[in-house]
Amino acid sequence: MEYETIIGLEVHAQLLTESKMFCRCSADYASAPPNTHVCPVCLGMPGVLPTINKKAIEYAVMTALALNCTIPEHTRFDRKNYPYPDLMKGYQISQYDNPLSRNGWLTIEVEGKTRRIGITRVHQEEDVAKLVHRSDPSGESYSLVDVNRSGVPLMEIVSEPDIRSPEEAREYLMKLHGILQYLGVCTGNMEEGSFRCDANVSIRPVGSTKFMSKVEVKNMNSFKAVYRALAFEVERQRKVVEEGGRLVQETRGWVEEKGATVSQRSKEQAHDYRYFPEPDLPPLELSRKLVEEIRSRLPELPDARRDRFISQYGLSAYDANLLTVSRAMADCF
Repeated sequence: MEYETIIGLEVHAQLLTESKMFCRCSADYASAPPNTHVCPVCLGMPGVLPTINKKAIEYAVMTALALNCTIPEHTRFDRKNYPYPDLMKGYQISQYDNPLSRNGWLTIEVEGKTRRIGITRVHQEEDVAKLVHRSDPSGESYSLVDVNRSGVPLMEIVSEPDIRSPEEAREYLMKLHGILQYLGVCTGNMEEGSFRCDANVSIRPVGSTKFMSKVEVKNMNSFKAVYRALAFEVERQRKVVEEGGRLVQETRGWVEEKGATVSQRSKEQAHDYRYFPEPDLPPLELSRKLVEEIRSRLPELPDARRDRFISQYGLSAYDANLLTVSRAMADCF
């Protein structure tokens, strides 16, 4: 039996603002000593009140417009509740049923074929702290918490399950990565975690409209890792089904050294995050005047610049694609 691959991607991108999402702490945390860019707000102390970073909202709206999304006039923040050591407050300020954008799309080209990948939403949230895992001389393991990253503006870009191969997934991520860098809203550094991706992967018989159990794949920190992890996972799922086994809904992590995904935790039921409207932040009104003002600041994006290079300078499609991979290279040319 032939199987069709179904992939949906969730991309988290840190926004290039000077301060954090809900406080005035510096967001430039990467090279700072641990726990130095902190305050009562990002430490999750009782009684503190968050305030919204306007620049982060503008960057998220700019990204949503570049991805052909619809921007509603009304949006709000919600509390996403879950217990984890890197979540200082015990909840994350995110967005749920009223995100700041919906229904976008991004075109990709793989093996000469152009496909449109739907984008469910682009929404705004805050990053969590960072866990650092260590072992002492006796072999005992322990974890340390660095709060510097907690509260850094984080944008989540969720695709529809429209991706049909690891090659398409890699192309989608590279295209999205280039757009964010053209906009100047994210460094795109995957090794530092400023651009990171989780994937939902499943297979189904060709012609079927029903989804089989999906697997979430994490810990992919390069385009190459994403491709290899998805290729491995698709093949693993096909082998399980062909041998008469049952696919279970679970979270698996990519282990680069093994070239394989490994089970991290089962996910038989959806996690109950108990979303409710964030009581400490007012709903946001995104006026049409503001949205159009942000739209007017959009730079020439990679596809438009590539097409212009071809028509204006007589370049081949290959050369134009090469020159527009990064904004710095295209600007130099």
